[in-house]
Amino acid sequence: MKIIVSGGGTGGHIYPALTLVSALAKKERTAEFLYVGTQKGLEADIIPKEGIPFETVDIEGLKRSFSPANIVRLGRAMHGVAEAAAIVRRFRPDVVIGTGGYVCGPILMAASLAHVPTLIQEQNVVPGVTNKILSKFVTKIAVGTEEALCRFPRKKAVFTGNPIRREVMTASREKALEKFGFDAAKRTVLVSGGSRGARSIDRAMIGVLQAAQKYPEVQFLLVTGKGEYEDVMRRLEEVGVDLAASHIKVEPYLYNMPEAMAMADLAVFRAGATGLAELTARGVPAILVPYPYAAENHQEYNARALERAGAARVILDRDLTDKTLSALLGELLSEEGKLRRMAEKSRALGRPEAADEIADLVLEIAKD
Repeated sequence: MKIIVSGGGTGGHIYPALTLVSALAKKERTAEFLYVGTQKGLEADIIPKEGIPFETVDIEGLKRSFSPANIVRLGRAMHGVAEAAAIVRRFRPDVVIGTGGYVCGPILMAASLAHVPTLIQEQNVVPGVTNKILSKFVTKIAVGTEEALCRFPRKKAVFTGNPIRREVMTASREKALEKFGFDAAKRTVLVSGGSRGARSIDRAMIGVLQAAQKYPEVQFLLVTGKGEYEDVMRRLEEVGVDLAASHIKVEPYLYNMPEAMAMADLAVFRAGATGLAELTARGVPAILVPYPYAAENHQEYNARALERAGAARVILDRDLTDKTLSALLGELLSEEGKLRRMAEKSRALGRPEAADEIADLVLEIAKD
């Protein structure tokens, strides 16, 4: 069986795609994969290292407002569709999967027009423009949240949850605490704004960590993002934070985020779909600060869905300060029962089996 997988731009589109490739490879041992992305996206660096054949189409996303640049990009889009059609003709896939990003548009459209079975995996509560358009052409739509079902054709959409990395479920809390040098008897708070960091979260954490020096019974791991790390370290030094303290750790980036999640009693995160899928699979309660400039404001919709379920609390980016964050951290960490109930609600939302369910759906439409 030949399978094309496409998803690009951010890790939130690429890592779910890789998880699906792994799940499909276990179920269909003779499967042959081709990953289609762009040369400018993160996938151009990540996918070849995974040993998966990789091809690119030349395309850029259109801006939401009129601009001269859109004319150039529209021309590239037309050329990208032609490139995608050539890839489909040459590879002759049995099924094509898209996990998000504008690169999915031409490859899934070309496959659909060639009568190849297609599936898109929509991770967010509110779908992006590309998936809204593709939903009219593809065979099936695997949605990450129940709230997204109503936004797609009823006969095509299936609630599966979002695929997560296997390491998320296999990481050991005890080993993680030991690796980071934390005390197993204390509460641990994991703070991360994503792979690139989040300046607003990092800045709010300066005051939080300054106050946290007086309360060593709570441990903090702050992941700043590489671009913010030096600035955060300078600001922490200016306000007198002792970075040699055993209960405060600051890192620019984590290659082992599943380990960090395994030891977390509470997380402070953005509200990207992949991060939320991993948190709920582990049953980690969260304070969510949605990225305010996400397309269609989808991160706030993602965050509010968890808040309604009792698994998270939300602070909007415009309301985030060291004081608002400290107050909410204090409220949640001081009441053991509240945090435990949030963890239970979070775990109830988790779908650790999502990758297998989507893989089964892919094989079903391929064989039909």
